[in-house]
Amino acid sequence: MAYRPISFLSFVLVLMTTLLMGCSMPFMGGALVKTQSDSDFARYVEEVFRLQNSVTSELLVLSESDNVNDNINLSKAEYSMQEACGPLNEYAERESDGASIGFFLLQRVKKSAVACEKAAQFVKTQLKN
Repeated sequence: MAYRPISFLSFVLVLMTTLLMGCSMPFMGGALVKTQSDSDFARYVEEVFRLQNSVTSELLVLSESDNVNDNINLSKAEYSMQEACGPLNEYAERESDGASIGFFLLQRVKKSAVACEKAAQFVKTQLKN
């Protein structure tokens, strides 16, 4: 068989396909490891939001009685929860205002939902102590 050089057009097509596949991977939102359907994930995110909202309400009630201000660990846990749940709260606020929810915000919500739930659960256990 005779050696046949790869044409420039074939090379460019292979290169572009490879680049496009590589660039699209970060934007798939974890589709390769995703185990929940979109509706299941939406329900999960709503449950996390309700949990975080409930914990925040308990903290507000306690802050009126000044019991929470003396507990530094609880204050730190609350701050961590607010940080972890930031994207989820932004999403809920935009949704209630009827504002558009961008792709990148949705990705941040997907990435932070588990951390938000864990932080809210931690604050909830701290409130019981």
